[in-house]
Amino acid sequence: MTVSVTELKTRCLEIIREVEANGEVVEITHDGAVVARLLPAKAAAADVKPWHKLHGMAVLLADPEESVLHDSDFEAMR
Repeated sequence: MTVSVTELKTRCLEIIREVEANGEVVEITHDGAVVARLLPAKAAAADVKPWHKLHGMAVLLADPEESVLHDSDFEAMR
């Protein structure tokens, strides 16, 4: 199903209930171009790979070429 932003504003609750009941994806358009998609939560969760869920949740505190391990971390190096 495709709806305009204006139609979504007026029928929002009805459209959300349809998505929930039918599992159908709704494309939301603005000036004829798709700007967003509304899809059931279960379908959205199934499509996302576990490692993609972690995107942006960590910060690298070292330079990319710098090792995060030191010689003292290894018994063989002591």
